[in-house]
Amino acid sequence: MPFDGIVTRAVTEELKHKLLPGKITKIYQPTLTEVVFTIRSQGSNHTLLFSIHPTYARFHLTDDSYQNPAEAPMFCMVLRKHLSGAIIEDISQQGMERIVEFSIKTRNEIGDITHKSLVMELMGKHSNVMLIDREKGHIIDSLKHVSLSQNRHRTILPGNEYQLPPLQDKWDPLQIDGEQFVKRIDFNAGKVDQQIVNTLTGFSPFIAKELVNRVNLGSTKTYVEKFTELQQQLIENRYEPIIYRGKKEEFHVIPLSAFTGDTEVFSTTNKMLDTFYSGKAERDRVKQQAKDLYRFIKNEKDKNVRKLKKHAQTIKKAEGAEKFQRLGELLTAHIHIVKPGADTVEVTDYYDPNGGTLTIDLNPNKTASDNAQSYYKTYQKLKKSKQVIEQEILKTNEEIAYFDQLLQQLDVASTGDIEEIREELREEGYLRKQSKKKKQKTKQTKPVPESYTSSDGTAILVGKNNKQNEYVTMKLARRDDIWLHTKDIPGSHVIIRDSEPSEDTLLEAAQIAAYFSKSQQSSSVPVDYTLIRHVKKPNGAKPGYVTYDNQKTLYVTPNASIIEKLRNSKSSS
Repeated sequence: MPFDGIVTRAVTEELKHKLLPGKITKIYQPTLTEVVFTIRSQGSNHTLLFSIHPTYARFHLTDDSYQNPAEAPMFCMVLRKHLSGAIIEDISQQGMERIVEFSIKTRNEIGDITHKSLVMELMGKHSNVMLIDREKGHIIDSLKHVSLSQNRHRTILPGNEYQLPPLQDKWDPLQIDGEQFVKRIDFNAGKVDQQIVNTLTGFSPFIAKELVNRVNLGSTKTYVEKFTELQQQLIENRYEPIIYRGKKEEFHVIPLSAFTGDTEVFSTTNKMLDTFYSGKAERDRVKQQAKDLYRFIKNEKDKNVRKLKKHAQTIKKAEGAEKFQRLGELLTAHIHIVKPGADTVEVTDYYDPNGGTLTIDLNPNKTASDNAQSYYKTYQKLKKSKQVIEQEILKTNEEIAYFDQLLQQLDVASTGDIEEIREELREEGYLRKQSKKKKQKTKQTKPVPESYTSSDGTAILVGKNNKQNEYVTMKLARRDDIWLHTKDIPGSHVIIRDSEPSEDTLLEAAQIAAYFSKSQQSSSVPVDYTLIRHVKKPNGAKPGYVTYDNQKTLYVTPNASIIEKLRNSKSSS
């Protein structure tokens, strides 16, 4: 994902127009890798996110809401101490590097004006956010501490002097002309795009390939002319934020001429970045928070799959029960020919249409009658075990379906949904229940389903876990509301708050049901729909399990962009 120096420049320029001058009113640290600021500027509040996530390092304005910990981490407390109520005076980029400085004016404990800097370094897994005392030039604190043993070039610890990362032997693309640029490239050596990356700061492989592609599109213009065109575009801050939706989603602020898939154009770079990263970062947060839960559920499912195989072996063995009944009957009919102490006897097989004979194994220590009774007992035991195992197979299949459903719910869960899944597993006896002390601390609240609005304004509710599914279906929904669920596929309960929705609303709700199911990546997904009055929960059924009738079926292909357009903020209306 190319959050390169060019994208950094585009974000920085937009933030200058949006946030300057801006007052920092709130500071939060939702996770160990993210810091969120609320900034009041030009009569509006703006939420600015900094993330040093090893895969999704970034900074931009966001519309997402974040769940904050009950107790703020130390770095957040330091930021609040130094920056609460402070004014952002300037935002600047270090050349075309992925280093951005927020210059901030604030007051110290005795009321004197002081100047601080908040520095964001975007360097993949080495990304960091640092609070700098500009007057002394030292680090007050940082989101990530880096000792000398971790980095011999510079340490990032409170009290140390702040130093820029070691500079590379590259040129600023805004400071050179086309002729200078071309002299640095050996066009006979091959891999021109890689040479461009190694020559110019801020140029990712994406943009290097784009420059090469522009020259190779049959144009008579040279590298000098094409580079000058691109350079002028950057100098004038003419950007076109676009998300490219191919096999792998990508984005950039420079149009990529070689791309042929679907695209989504945005009015601002910040909006593009927020859209691109929102779901990905959220899913990654959920994945980290639910890692132990996912492993537990997967293990429980695997145990049941193994149990099912053993049951199948027992059933196969039990299917031979009638053979033992037949042996018992034949032995009883031929008791008179069995010699004491014999270990076999050959008898006429009355069940054989050809009137053949059959050799029956005997226990020489038992009488003929006892041997016959032993075969009858084996027959009865296998017959009874088959009935028991058939019931066990039903229960085991239900368990596997239940854990499949939970795994699907973890795939689409938000951070707020995870605890509801944990609580359900505690209630069902799979996880140890919380102690009374912990339970008292945990505030019991109603499940909060996802809320959507169809294109014609109809409310749609979605349960993303079993607690939410039961709540929307059994508590919130009215008898004449429409209920939807993917046919024979683990997924969410979806409710249309209308008994006679339009065809568009029905299709949009079906899209939502398919999207929040195990078939999210499939096409032509079958979705059943019926009135709530036809949906029933059997006695003793697992959470979220229902039966229904009088249904009709729609076939839809989930589309993430359509779902996003219909999404509201979370609500239980």
